[in-house]
Amino acid sequence: QVQLVESGGGLVQPGGSLRLSCVASGSIIRINDMGWYRQAPGKERELVAAITSGGSTYYEDSVKGRFTISKDNVKNTVYLQMNSLKPEDTAVYYCNADVDTIATMEVVHGMEYWGKGTLVTVSS
Repeated sequence: QVQLVESGGGLVQPGGSLRLSCVASGSIIRINDMGWYRQAPGKERELVAAITSGGSTYYEDSVKGRFTISKDNVKNTVYLQMNSLKPEDTAVYYCNADVDTIATMEVVHGMEYWGKGTLVTVSS
């Protein structure tokens, strides 16, 4: 099994910054892609940013220039630095990982895991 645990959410004023962290642990052979999704009240979950095993990044249009995704391969951790936060960034942020793991003594490639989420509230 693989676990993803997010941290770093909270209440911040518009224009402020937060840094989210997600630590992956468990039966990890290799972490492939990792990403951050968010889900605002009454809306569908959407991909905010992603980073591949090779370090290539993707950003949703509304966060380009404000959010930065990075990772520490040694710590199995992905980060999301969020600057110039806006009220519309308010959501529960979820970590997602594509992982090669071991199940029933066999290597399983490309298993998808989710964290439980961390709430980000941008409000004055």
